[in-house]
Amino acid sequence: MATNTKGRNAGKRNSGNGRHKEHRTHRERDEYGEYKLSRKEQKRLKKAKRRRKLIAILAVEFVLILFLGMGVFALSKLGKLQDLGVNPDDIGMNEDIDEDTAELLSGYTNIALFGLGSRTPGSLGAGELSDTIIIASINNETKEVRMISVYRDTYLNRADDTYGKCNAAYSKGGPKQAIEMLNTNLDLNIKYYVSIDFTALIKTVDLLGGVEIDVKPEEVDAINGYMYETTEIAEKADDDSINPYNSFIEEPGLQTLYGVQATAYCRIRKVGNNDYERTERQRRVIEQIVEKSRTAGLGKINAMIDEVFPLVATNIPKTTLIGMAASMMSYELGETSGFPTYRVDNMKMDGQAVVIPADLVANVTELHRFLFDEEDYYPSPTVLDINEKIISDTGVKAQETAGTE
Repeated sequence: MATNTKGRNAGKRNSGNGRHKEHRTHRERDEYGEYKLSRKEQKRLKKAKRRRKLIAILAVEFVLILFLGMGVFALSKLGKLQDLGVNPDDIGMNEDIDEDTAELLSGYTNIALFGLGSRTPGSLGAGELSDTIIIASINNETKEVRMISVYRDTYLNRADDTYGKCNAAYSKGGPKQAIEMLNTNLDLNIKYYVSIDFTALIKTVDLLGGVEIDVKPEEVDAINGYMYETTEIAEKADDDSINPYNSFIEEPGLQTLYGVQATAYCRIRKVGNNDYERTERQRRVIEQIVEKSRTAGLGKINAMIDEVFPLVATNIPKTTLIGMAASMMSYELGETSGFPTYRVDNMKMDGQAVVIPADLVANVTELHRFLFDEEDYYPSPTVLDINEKIISDTGVKAQETAGTE
């Protein structure tokens, strides 16, 4: 099988990689026939690039950003993170990935990020559903980070030969099975994870003094509706660093959302484009957290570590975390996307609405193109077998629906 193994380590992305270009009109062309950007557009792009650097790694630095400014204190503080006993060397992946792809993947650090719907503060193991699943792929050479949100209702093999909503893998076997679910279905080599719960998010937002979010009119009632249960979760924490009793949102527009409000905002689902728009809300909140964390003083960062780290679980070795934190200013956020790209939404399977990859081969090919610039990637025999099973179960055979977040 032909496989392009150059990937992102080979340099900047080829402009002919199939991404949609912005439609431009009434602009001058240069000597090569390409449209020129106006000075205003050039300034805007430079400003956007600076901003992207400021919010590098999104959810990854939700943990790592707290190491900045900690210096010699970092190692002792890392002991506060939960260790669920997941040995990176014990995590399974497809053994039939071709050698060229395996070599290419070795040039990246791929991390699974799980946001859990835990109703018990600090409960991060098996038995909890992963409301948010994000793959963060760090190019070890260029430090570019690309991220893909895996929609939690996607119909996949849960790494135990049962099929259904992929977020159930975490509930069944904790982070180990959830990572193996991603590796098995997507031909990946993930060994590391970071898991957080609602309480960690509530605490972080409160300790930072809130986040600035432009609330849409249709989101107001939804936020207020989710605040009831989110308040109950915050009450269980019995913690002075959390205010469980935020006021209801009274009107749309740009405003400061505090812990319970921001968490309720992240949980909105049945407004707009379901899970796809919900992941966008979650990213907005994380971006705000990152921006505020970067300008927080040492005292505030220290308080965040003391309060939040016990509500975070990871199996990333301490020395690796410190090395990543030391390199953070070099990281640059690339593009973000969602999986599956080609899909059938809200299909009923066993009475549940699920997202069907249409088909898995096309989606895994697109995922590898997006994360690693493998233009000619062809999935492993394991993925082909899973694809046949999904087709058999659902009747969805091809790229019937294409959509992006």
